Amino acid sequence: MQSMNAHILTIMVVIPLIGAAVVPWLRSFAREIGLVFSLVALALGVWALAAFNRGDPGTVQLIESYQWIPALGVTWTLGVNALGLAMLLLAVFLVPLVLLASWGEVPADRQGSFTALVLALEAFMVVIFTARDIFLFYICFEAMLVPVYFLIGHFGGPLRQRAALKFLLYSLAGGLVMLVGVVALPVFGSNGQFTYVVDTLAGHVSASTGAARWMFISFMVAFAIKAPMFPVHTWLPDTAEQATPGTSVLLIGVLDKIGTYGMITLCLPLFPEASRWAAPVVLLLAAISIIWGALLAIGQDDLYRMISFTSISHFGFIVMGIFIGSQVAATGAMLYMVAHGLSIAGLYLTVGFLARRTGTTRISELGGMARVMPVLAGTFLVSGLASIALPGLSGFVPEWMVLTGTFSRSIALGVVGLAGVVIAAVYILLPYQRVFTGAPAVERVGLSDLDLREKAVLTPVIIAMFVLGLAPFVLTDGFNTVAEQVTAATTAPVQAAAPASPLTASEGSNK
Repeated sequence: MQSMNAHILTIMVVIPLIGAAVVPWLRSFAREIGLVFSLVALALGVWALAAFNRGDPGTVQLIESYQWIPALGVTWTLGVNALGLAMLLLAVFLVPLVLLASWGEVPADRQGSFTALVLALEAFMVVIFTARDIFLFYICFEAMLVPVYFLIGHFGGPLRQRAALKFLLYSLAGGLVMLVGVVALPVFGSNGQFTYVVDTLAGHVSASTGAARWMFISFMVAFAIKAPMFPVHTWLPDTAEQATPGTSVLLIGVLDKIGTYGMITLCLPLFPEASRWAAPVVLLLAAISIIWGALLAIGQDDLYRMISFTSISHFGFIVMGIFIGSQVAATGAMLYMVAHGLSIAGLYLTVGFLARRTGTTRISELGGMARVMPVLAGTFLVSGLASIALPGLSGFVPEWMVLTGTFSRSIALGVVGLAGVVIAAVYILLPYQRVFTGAPAVERVGLSDLDLREKAVLTPVIIAMFVLGLAPFVLTDGFNTVAEQVTAATTAPVQAAAPASPLTASEGSNK
């Protein structure tokens, strides 16, 4: 049992990689075997949750550390605190649902390659949310672009190749800028060790204030593109419009959270002074993202693009919660990351099922769908209400916490956030009215509602929205300790900034 716990995160990487290597060679049962591999990864995620000491959620646990490239100080070091574990569980929870949903959207003869790419992407997600070595994080941060590029470019809409190229160019540009900071880190770390381990460097990158600020900027550019934030967000609507719904669920629901996750786990502990120095600009961009994304969402005629613009607004709330300097807001931002992943999954999958039946995602070409597909309409409405923070659903508590913490620090930014909440009601309820209410067109009458497989895909997502809405303490209790560290980095003097928890042999490291 102890041996299993000591290697659980590496096993979670290996299992989907094995699946990715196997399923392309299976013609008849590729999707079924791929689903089994994803369910095994989910089971291992539950095992990791059981092995995690919830009494000390801010400490990095389940640690594995091995020498990888000794000459460069690079290690295979994995571990999770409460936030990393939550994002890990979100990823392994959504992957099997995406694979099950793809049975209707990806032709059977292409399921093998689609499933293999999703499983490969899952392996990279596991590494990214558990990596405690920055070089390892960076390698997987860049490598995950490969499966995402092919998922968009080979399985998307008619303009999929253009969208895939735009996504790749933006991501590569951000990655190249980030590389400058990654290479400089060991040089300017004043701990006397040539290492990339976050827990060793945290609190020590202070040899040069100017250098620390430039390294912070290099990381933030990459994370702002990934998040995505204004003004480097323009790749997202094109990508979301052309990608399959399942790809968008993983891309926006999970992968884009790497941006905000990186801000919390890398930028703040490594560059506390630079984080405070840049906070006013970051908060301004977050405020613009909230309003800009919300307003543009209202003007969209394509449901996929509409949902993508709402995400830009939501990411503005998350970033604001991270950098505002309030523990309540920081806890809310982390909870927001999980809640947004659930509502995005519900919205994109539901719209995908709608598009399969009607052949369109144009709001102007739809109407009266609630009379034809009442279950699908209800699922869209619940997911939309969760995204605009209806009490009792997953989005309410995190948005309330972010706004409360923001108002405690800045009335002006709080008012901006409140305006975003008001606009959100328009960008969800107006499309719902236009798409689902009224009388359906004659050619739509008789279209089928959600089938058993589709209900099986959406039911766990809806249940999770209610659980997180009615019992948010299942995550907030763990996030509070991590939020203390975030607040310390954004408010306290550099000398008082608490470094991340050190790696210790008692926590399961293996040298």
